[in-house]
Amino acid sequence: MAGAYNDRDGYIWMDGQLVPWREANVHILSHAMHYASSVFEGERAYNGNIFLSRKHSERLRFSGDEIDMPIPYTVDEIEAAKYEVLKANNLTDAYVRAVAWRGSGEDMGVSSARNPVRMAVAAWEWGAYYGDSKMKGAKLDISKWKRPSPETAPVHAKAAGLYMICTTSKHAAEAKGCSDALFMDYRGYVAEATGANIFFVKDGEVHTPLADAFLNGLTRQTVIGMLKDRQVKVHERHIDPGEMEGMQQCWLTGTAAEVTPVGQIGDYSFEVGAMTRDIAEDYEKLVRQ
Repeated sequence: MAGAYNDRDGYIWMDGQLVPWREANVHILSHAMHYASSVFEGERAYNGNIFLSRKHSERLRFSGDEIDMPIPYTVDEIEAAKYEVLKANNLTDAYVRAVAWRGSGEDMGVSSARNPVRMAVAAWEWGAYYGDSKMKGAKLDISKWKRPSPETAPVHAKAAGLYMICTTSKHAAEAKGCSDALFMDYRGYVAEATGANIFFVKDGEVHTPLADAFLNGLTRQTVIGMLKDRQVKVHERHIDPGEMEGMQQCWLTGTAAEVTPVGQIGDYSFEVGAMTRDIAEDYEKLVRQ
């Protein structure tokens, strides 16, 4: 499948039923468009199975609750919708996007309690998120923006509004010839990339930022478990930016990114070493079991 995302063949699940792709539309006065009242999940299906599907569905409902937008579908109903979409589009290896939002209704201001919560699921074929960076290592810029404090925003929800600075940061990074950008958090510690968590290797041990001000990704959690199963020591902690100078390897994790090596962040360089390659290969095997 290729072309503009609003002009494709296939079906999208919307509010309980499959609709033709080009007819999956919302009104211009949908609350989400004006006030970011939207949450979503990005998932990958391998050989017809969505990896960690139920956990993604559970997190979608959690995110809705975090922004006072209860999703009117159970986890089981969300699960059924995702697999219905895969079947309707004859997909086995695909990216799956579930999204819920405040639609148009009686309210058109900050308050939106009377507006219905709507939901949709789409799926499409999508290759490597960072292209050939999975082989040679991605190059990252350092964003001018910082991840907000948990006292400022619902940082553990996968909410659309939290990605505004991700878009601007990635645009700036791409303009410099980079694949992505790295955020610091509100305190100045290393946080994450625009849509992926980050790991570093030093002297055979792994260091990753403590997920206390950003989303604790499901792929991140999976990879930490894989490392511990290998008896690799994993330090989840605050990482000062200057510490990157002494790190030897680096990689990103995320549903879209999977496990992607990093070769450079700003002025810091990293090798695509054995641990990075092994984890990437083992993750690929795990998701296709």
